[in-house]
Amino acid sequence: QVQLVESGGGLVQAGGSLRLSCAASGSIVSIGAMGWYRQAPGKQRELVATITRGGFTNYAESVKGRFTISRDNARNTVYLQMNSLKPEDTAVYYCNANHFLDNYWGQGTQVTVSS
Repeated sequence: QVQLVESGGGLVQAGGSLRLSCAASGSIVSIGAMGWYRQAPGKQRELVATITRGGFTNYAESVKGRFTISRDNARNTVYLQMNSLKPEDTAVYYCNANHFLDNYWGQGTQVTVSS
C-alpha cells in the first residue's frame, strides 16, 4: 500500500502563487508517473499536470505557462508550483501516483483564488 499526503493549499488573491507538495509513503519499491488533478464544485475531476519518473511532463492547456510540475524521486515527492493564479483555478487539488499496476490518490487539498 502507498499513501499520498498533499500539503500547501490555501487562500490566495488572483495573480498570486502557491506551491503544492505530495509525499508518497508506505511499501514503496518504485513510484512511476505522478500527477495533479483538480475538481471544482459541480465539475468533473480534470488533469492538471503529470510527470514521469524520468521527468517528462504534460500539462492541461489551461495551466500551461503558469504551473510547473516537478518531482524528487529520492523523496518520492511531487510538487506543483502555481503562479499567476486565477479565480477559475479554485478547486480541490488531488495528487495521483502509479506504483506498478496500482494507482493511488491523495485526500486532496483546497486551493481558493479570490478575485
